[in-house]
Amino acid sequence: MKLSAEAKNVLETSMRLNKTDDKERAEIEQLIDNIPDDRVLFYKNVVSNPIGDLPRYSIHIRIQHMLIFVTFLTLAFTGLPIAFIDQIWAQPLNDMVGGIDISRVIHRTLASVMIFAMLYHVFYLMWIAVRDVARGRFELQRSIIPTFKDVRDFKLDMQYSTGRRDQRPEMDKFMYKQKIHYFAAAFGNLVMIISGSSFIFPEFWATILPQGSASYFQEMMRLSHPHEALLALLVIAFWHWYNVHLAPGRFPMQWTFLTGKITREHQIEEHFLEYLRNLVELPEEREYLNELLDARELSPSTDKTLKTAEDSI
Repeated sequence: MKLSAEAKNVLETSMRLNKTDDKERAEIEQLIDNIPDDRVLFYKNVVSNPIGDLPRYSIHIRIQHMLIFVTFLTLAFTGLPIAFIDQIWAQPLNDMVGGIDISRVIHRTLASVMIFAMLYHVFYLMWIAVRDVARGRFELQRSIIPTFKDVRDFKLDMQYSTGRRDQRPEMDKFMYKQKIHYFAAAFGNLVMIISGSSFIFPEFWATILPQGSASYFQEMMRLSHPHEALLALLVIAFWHWYNVHLAPGRFPMQWTFLTGKITREHQIEEHFLEYLRNLVELPEEREYLNELLDARELSPSTDKTLKTAEDSI
């Protein structure tokens, strides 16, 4: 496989960070040479375990995701009937949990759990970043932080989707779509926390806001809280769940949020640069890939040998 300059840089950086010796380096380079240039052909021929093949998320990320996922849905279930109490559908939902007073208690308790999960997530990411910087292993392009490459990847991916390219761009551990999901959710959660706190602690906001603007702020927050929740619910249901679980190739569910592992096919298709790192970091993946290329006769050298034999006949 002919790697782009960007992919070569990722591969070289990974080998340097992992202190790859000359023997392993030669093995990895030979293996990559044997991969077919057509990545679509490549990822369609690999064998993938539906529950995942390659490491992606730590147990901490999975716990944080589960806490936010569960609290978000239950907050929507208890909060929207409170906000829209005058609607015909709201009263039965409030009655299911014991009435609107109980709904408020549950809602505020779950809000505290979600805030804890968000703080847990932020401090965990900060700790990981500091640790990697101290070890000299921090890679910006491997993080969730947006870069100019995401803009370029978006453009190239749109060209692929419209038939103007035959290959998807070489995307990293977090592709542009996942970064949009992530920061949209972060912004929405921030809006929910600020607006929700204005209901519980109005005196606090009145003391820090300019005189005369507190009432306008409260009114804006009163409108923002339920409508942001409704928007987030729609985005999660129709955008995030579709892209992660319901899209072709992922249906009926992607197990990464439970197992912390991603399928080999998905990694090669949407996170090819991360797959190059997997080849450096995981000897067992190199062994698997060597066996696959031999068994399926996918390497370019095999194609040339077969073509030469056919021509001689």
